[in-house]
Amino acid sequence: MQHLTAPELAAWLADPARPKPLLLDVREPWEFDTCRIEGATLIPMSTIPARIEELDEEAEIVCICHHGARSMQVAAFLERNGFGKTLNLTGGVHAWALQVDPSMPKY
Repeated sequence: MQHLTAPELAAWLADPARPKPLLLDVREPWEFDTCRIEGATLIPMSTIPARIEELDEEAEIVCICHHGARSMQVAAFLERNGFGKTLNLTGGVHAWALQVDPSMPKY
């Protein structure tokens, strides 16, 4: 699995020449409702095994959580199950709020 920082993800999302990744937010619904990166898809970590068929094995998937630990576990799980293009957002939405979007609520 690869890791990327919040500024690296922001640059990727802002680059019109680069295909957008699937932003897979693995937090709980209340966390997603509190704050999220625009365009993210919510699939809570506990439901990933049951919903894995909803994901495209060929897609670039950036896993996101609050600080990066849960998303790293999900990215590793996806890799073990045939997903070859998984990335983990280092520092999660907290890093995004600190480094990219200071208007994003923190919790």
